[in-house]
Amino acid sequence: MNVWGSGYVTDVSYVHGVYREQTPGIIGFTGLVTGIATPNPDGPLTYCELGCGHGDLPNLLAAANPDIEIHATDFNPAHIVGARSLAAQAGTRNVHFHDSSFAEFADDDTLPDFDMVTLHGIYSWISAENRQHIVRFLRRRLKPGGVVYISYNTMPGWATLMPLRRLLVDLAGSESGTTTDRADRALLQAQGILDAEAAYFRVNPNVADTLQAMKNQNRNYLSHEYLNADWTPFYFADLAAELSEAKLSFLGSAHILDNIDAVNLSDVQQQFLGSVKETVKGQALRDYFINQRFRRDVFVKGAVPLSAGAATARWLDMRFVLDGPRSDIGMTVRGAQSEVTLQEEVYEPILDALAAGPRTVRDMLADPKVDALGWPRLQQALAILVGAGHAHPARAADGDSARRPGATAFNRAILETARGTDAMQFMASPVTGGPVSLDRISQLFLLATVEGQADASGFVWDILKGDGAKLLKDGNALETDAENLAELQQLFAAFTEKQIPRLAALGIVAIPEAKAKPGAA
Repeated sequence: MNVWGSGYVTDVSYVHGVYREQTPGIIGFTGLVTGIATPNPDGPLTYCELGCGHGDLPNLLAAANPDIEIHATDFNPAHIVGARSLAAQAGTRNVHFHDSSFAEFADDDTLPDFDMVTLHGIYSWISAENRQHIVRFLRRRLKPGGVVYISYNTMPGWATLMPLRRLLVDLAGSESGTTTDRADRALLQAQGILDAEAAYFRVNPNVADTLQAMKNQNRNYLSHEYLNADWTPFYFADLAAELSEAKLSFLGSAHILDNIDAVNLSDVQQQFLGSVKETVKGQALRDYFINQRFRRDVFVKGAVPLSAGAATARWLDMRFVLDGPRSDIGMTVRGAQSEVTLQEEVYEPILDALAAGPRTVRDMLADPKVDALGWPRLQQALAILVGAGHAHPARAADGDSARRPGATAFNRAILETARGTDAMQFMASPVTGGPVSLDRISQLFLLATVEGQADASGFVWDILKGDGAKLLKDGNALETDAENLAELQQLFAAFTEKQIPRLAALGIVAIPEAKAKPGAA
């Protein structure tokens, strides 16, 4: 571990990934759902990510949103090299990467003031000193009315698991080699302690399940998640107190479902929390009801409630797009404690309206069936669809054409990486201005389509075979070329039927005519 790492894992890179909760669209929608004014996602913005890792999200946001000026920092120079390389490959000019520490970044007077600052998977994994530098940065650089997205581990959900994390740190610390090597050996020794019937595992049966899950996790992720010197699950009140030093107050959860008590709490629990008038206390108690383990919160510097008129105007202009075929959306959603059944008479008219493509609420209300739902039910249903990942807030339609060139260039760069790795399973949508998940095989099918390959399945198999990879079917590896090609033909048919229309609605491809053919085995 390097001295400059300050106890943070630096000998292995973090995993690639993007999180839609960090996007201006979701952050702005959080404010709309909770009735608090936020910077308009459809206006020019300044945006900053602290601890950006490989820079995947800043690169994607900058490419899909040319009207947003983005700065991002990560103190690991290897991450920044890769981030700048991707920006250059995509020709993105409105993103700026820094390899600064949080202390250096807080003192950098060349930076602009920001409308939005985000940090995902950072605050619980750094020292108290570095947290103070972040608070100082937010105090200096976040505009009045600006918002912060912050994710962090929380109590009481981590209470029984904290000893397991400490056990892994102690076991790994006594080993030599890379962090991932030491993580492997620590997991093996922890399993030995479990097998020896240690009372800790016996009286906390969920810990054994967590240990088993860890064995299947990416070792780079595992190292960064559990083996840093600092690791702090927060009680919400303590986190809110730290951020209050930067004049920040709680706005809501960027995990939209968390703002909807009807899908997370029983009637008795809702009644109890309804009697708690103080926001911080209410959130702190709510974490006990659902045994919260991880929060994705938005804080604001200067909470200004939206007037009824302003809220209505924003809702009417809000545009939404489905993420996937209408037929694939079920009538259940998973809450914090159980699965909740959705009312078909409420959701079917909304889904039918959105099935034709992105629509504003104003457009949807032209349908008498949607209009008949009433304002409160329509708002809650749209929030639940977004929270469940079935729909996304979309940017204004008049900017789609301006956003498309940058998103297309970025997506082509991502498709090129798919030739050699499955690390970056996402694309940029010019419709939402945010990320869209897409697995590697689908990315390669899309690459075949873009390139006009005559035999899509053969094209993809040549790439996978060159990597020494084989497809799985029913949990078993397919051994022959013919078996793999036959499976790819079926996958390509499903890709053409479902993924191409989905990607077309999200602005990633033109309205479909896939040029590539399944090919013959």
